[in-house]
Order: sequence, then structure tokens, then C-alpha cells
Amino acid sequence: MTAEEASLAGGRDVYWFVGGPLDGRVHTREPAEPAPGTVRYIHLHDGPKIVHHYDLHEVAGHGGEYRLRCSEVEPSDEPDNGTG
Repeated sequence: MTAEEASLAGGRDVYWFVGGPLDGRVHTREPAEPAPGTVRYIHLHDGPKIVHHYDLHEVAGHGGEYRLRCSEVEPSDEPDNGTG
């Protein structure tokens, strides 16, 4: 973090979001407040809800990055024979 970024945060810890729908967002919190290890973001719209998880990766200094968790597709027990 540069001195300019630290002054903009007002001494607060800075957390960046990397990837997914929150990419580029920045949150700050007081240094005394513990940061959650995981953030869940739920996108609600006319279709099914979409859930994204971000895991905290601490960086040197004060704060960290919340990186989008890679989604794992669970394999189906039944083979796909193309009959739908």
C-alpha cells in the first residue's frame, strides 16, 4: 500500500476484492475489528440466485485481498448419454 492509499483509508485496514462480481471493490475496517476469513456474496435476480465466495489472503501491511474462490463442479454419478 502506498502512503497515499494509507492516508485515504484514514488509518483503517484496507481489503480489496479480486475476481467475480465484486472485482475492484475496496472495503475498509478498523484495525481492531477482525476481518472475516470468507465473504459470501449472493446475487439475486429474476433467475436462480448466484453465490460467490471470497477467501481472505493477508498481505504485508494492514489489510488483505479477498480472492474469488474457484468453483468446483461436482461430477455427476450418471454418464451423459445425450438423451437429456
